[in-house]
Order: sequence, then structure tokens, then C-alpha cells
Amino acid sequence: MSAVAKFHRRYRAETADLGLFDWDGFIADDAPDWAQALRKRGHENVIANGLPTPKLERFKYFNLPAWLKKNELSYKPADIAIDGNTDYVTQFGPRCSYIPDWTQEAAESAPIGEDKYGDMMLWRLSDAYFKDGIVVDVPANTKSDAPLNLTITGHDGAVTMPRLIIRVAKGSDFTLCEYHIGQGAAWNNAVTQVIIEEGARFRHYRMQENPHEAAYTQNTHVKVADGAQYEAFTLTNGAAQSRHQLHVELQGPEASCDLNGINILSGKQNADTTITVEHQAPQCRSNQNYRNVVTDQATGIFQGKVHVHQIAQQTDGYQLSNSLLLSPQAVMNTKPELEIYADDVKCSHGATSGRLDEKALFYLRSRGIPELQARALLIQAFVSEVMEDISFDPIKEQGEHIVQRWLDHATLSVHTDWVEE
Repeated sequence: MSAVAKFHRRYRAETADLGLFDWDGFIADDAPDWAQALRKRGHENVIANGLPTPKLERFKYFNLPAWLKKNELSYKPADIAIDGNTDYVTQFGPRCSYIPDWTQEAAESAPIGEDKYGDMMLWRLSDAYFKDGIVVDVPANTKSDAPLNLTITGHDGAVTMPRLIIRVAKGSDFTLCEYHIGQGAAWNNAVTQVIIEEGARFRHYRMQENPHEAAYTQNTHVKVADGAQYEAFTLTNGAAQSRHQLHVELQGPEASCDLNGINILSGKQNADTTITVEHQAPQCRSNQNYRNVVTDQATGIFQGKVHVHQIAQQTDGYQLSNSLLLSPQAVMNTKPELEIYADDVKCSHGATSGRLDEKALFYLRSRGIPELQARALLIQAFVSEVMEDISFDPIKEQGEHIVQRWLDHATLSVHTDWVEE
């Protein structure tokens, strides 16, 4: 009996209908046989397992079905705009007719972690509506300073299921900047698959600024070959419910990844970052560095895991999540994990959650800086430690602008009912 079957029996939820929108009409769309087969397998999986609920360990703090029950939604084609370095981009087109042959195998591959964690229903839901998206195929030894800019816009009442399939060939250097925006109560359920070949470098940045009525779920799977590098940065400022699930496989010696992020949350937002990095080869390096600023009644979640396989000797794995709580109702749930089967490794993880440093705040105020300005300066300094790790200056500047804009509107005042115990 498979692990998926066990999860099915234990966790089967009556939530499948919440995620299936006129699927019978959708499947009637003309498409290649392999795409139709993928859609049908995805549909069968969703019917059998439902959508993920808080009964699943890695969805413990994320209740998407509760949000879906409050909103009337229908499936719509994804609104995807591209500009910048578009030389290596192919959009799926009608009937999925423009997809290069090599992408079929990637699209049909089983979601990573499906057997182990049993919580990949959102990926399978994306399979059921496989139609919209882009392929990025960067040739070998291509060096490009200009990024590809990708903007996905959500529209009120619409559900979209965009798929990104990216291959950065041997020895290449490429940058992708994603912008997620929209209006109203939209749901963007995206899947991104990345292949980075030997000696290549891929810089991948996301700015998630959906409206506070929306939902955003993202499954990203990355394969990193010998000596290749993956640099990722995600800034989360939008959506009522958002989840960024990232799984990185370091498959070849001296492969590396740097995963950085900033979550700035207010109101009643709920933002989940769930990461698994698998060290599958020796002499690989991984770094996770996340900062969370949470105010009002918002909730942040960080679940970060480093899995070191027995073959992965001389691994260097680092993981850190630091959080600022700016109100007594703000919540941060943190679960760092190390799973190590090798002997010769350097691995560490850490997590902190707390208030602003009152001594630092007093110091700034004693120099004549008004209290709200002093608080904003301390928050800027807190998140800037992550900004400094971004190697692409335009994204660094955009991130600083978004943080400043958030600070201008966030609740930074003192809560008189919040006292030290």
C-alpha cells in the first residue's frame, strides 16, 4: 500500500468540490492526448484525496478550504504578461500546441514529496487544469544581464492554474523576476518546475502583492546539477491566504542554493512558507534566511527542512528564520528541521520571535527621532539583512520600496495592553 493511499484513508476530506470548477467543460477542450491524460490523473487524485486541510502536518496552520467556502469562484485562463528578455520563452498557446517536446516529461513527473508527505493535492489540482503557462529554455553558455519579467494578474472571482517550466542549460546565467498582483478575491494556484544544469546559475525573484481578499498558493520544485547555483528571493505582502511551498534537490557535487525571503503581514493575513532542501550529493551548500514582520491579527508560518542523504558528505546547510511581532494578537509559527544521515556535515538551524528592541528604540528616541519613525527604522534594519543577500540590484531596490510603502501604512504604534511578563 502506498503512502498516498494511507494519507487518503486517514485524511480524506469532503473538499474536492471546492477545488473543481466546471471540470467537465474544461476537459472537453481539445488538447494532445498526453495533456488530457495528465488532466484526468490530476482530477482523479483530487476526487480521491480532496484538498489539503489542517489535518495534514505541513498544512497545520493553513486552512485553504475555509477561505474557499467564503468565496464564489470560477476557472479562468491565467492573465500572464511577459517583457524584458523574452528570447527563450514559449507560451503554451491553444491546445498546449507550442510546448517543446522535452517539457512533456517534466509536466508528467510526479510531484516531489507526494509519497513522503501526502500533501501535494494542490499540485495535482494544477495538473487537472493543465493549460496555461510558459516554458523558458535557456541555451547552453548563455550569459544575460537583462531579466525576464513575468506578471500574473488575478481577477475577482477567478481561479487560475498557471504552470512555469524552466530549464537553464549548462554554463548559463539567467534571471527571472515574477510579479503577482490582482484585484478582488482571486485564487492563483501555480506550479513552477526548474531544471538547472551543470555549472549554470539561475536567479529567481518573486514579489507577491495580491490584494488582501485573494488567495495565492505556489508549488516550486527545483533540480540543481553539479556546480550549479539557485538563488531565490520571495517578498510576501499580499493575499489573505498565501502559501509558498519550495522543494530543492541538490543533485550534483558542489551544487548550491540560497533561499531568502521577507514576509510583511498585517490585518488578518495568513502566510505560510514551507521549504525542503535535499542534499543528495557531496560538497553541496544551502542557505535559508527569512525575516517576518507581523502586526495586527496576522499569522506567519515558517517550516524549513534540510534533509541530508547518506551520500551527501561535506554538506554545509544553514537555516534561519527571525520574526518581529508588532502586536499582542500577531502570531508566528516556526518549525525548523534537520534530517541528517551523513557524518561529515556542518548544519545548523535557528529561529527567533520577539518584539522590537526597547533599548534600541529608547536610544533612537533619545536622539530626537519620533517614536513611529524610530520603529520604522528598526524594522527596516531588521529586513535589510536579507536584502543585502540579493545579488540583483533592481530587485533589491524594489524590495526596499515595497517595505517602505508597507511601513507607511502598517500599525506601528505602541500597544498599551501589551506588557512584559
